[in-house]
Amino acid sequence: MNMTHRFLIPITALAMLATAGTALAQVAARAPDRGTVQQLQKLSAKPTPKLADGRVDFNGTWDHLGGIEFVRPVKRADGSICLIACGPAPGGAPPAPFPPVQTDFPKYKPELQAKVADLKKRQVELDSNLRCQAPGVPRIGPPAKIIQNAREVVFLYDDVNGAFFRIIPTDGRPHRKDVPASYLGDAIGRIEGDTLIVETVAFNEDTWLTDNGAFHTKDLKVTERFRRVGDTIEWRATVQDPAILVEPWSLKPQVMWITDIEVEEPARCEDRDVPHIIDGSHHDNPR
Repeated sequence: MNMTHRFLIPITALAMLATAGTALAQVAARAPDRGTVQQLQKLSAKPTPKLADGRVDFNGTWDHLGGIEFVRPVKRADGSICLIACGPAPGGAPPAPFPPVQTDFPKYKPELQAKVADLKKRQVELDSNLRCQAPGVPRIGPPAKIIQNAREVVFLYDDVNGAFFRIIPTDGRPHRKDVPASYLGDAIGRIEGDTLIVETVAFNEDTWLTDNGAFHTKDLKVTERFRRVGDTIEWRATVQDPAILVEPWSLKPQVMWITDIEVEEPARCEDRDVPHIIDGSHHDNPR
């Protein structure tokens, strides 16, 4: 198998690529402009829906080319298969749209640079994201579906590591005091105008912020902003961890757009890669 980047994908997920490729082809046929600037401009020009109480409506299934879609298998003339960054598909078809890749990196304090470098070197060994665990926040990216009522919003994720959810109160209650630390943390939210603001704390220390050794402490705080414009949402996330970071770190914004393709149960993530590792190289963060 020819890969432009060598990386770990759970074997079960690889077994589903043929089926996933067929499903993605069907979606592409229904929406050939999916994720293009032209499509997003058209959708953002629509009126922004509101609930009966006047608040902006964030309900919906949202497309942002997430989940397993960073894997785009292309069969080459020699019979080999390229998985990502493969260029034009056979027949001259352009490559599918691709979410923005995070190119900058959290700025760690000087005394922690050696630790980051060591974690980066040992990513394949130490990164829990490569072991079917929840990616953490903000690494998991924007949700695939949002369910909203007067008291809370629920985020559903269709991630390459499986299905995850977050329940976020929006009725003014504070963070819980007795909640154990977790992969996705404890979140509370509020709506200000056209923007849903979500603040999350109480993380465990088992996840990274992104690839290449970007660790965090238990004092991590992540603020996400979901700004609805027409039938699009702009997602932004900012990380604060003052004990280790010189300054807050903001991720590259992503745009989500409404879709009628419903979220389905993803393939189970099963880690059976370790015996097959050839070297310690890994993929860039696709989220």
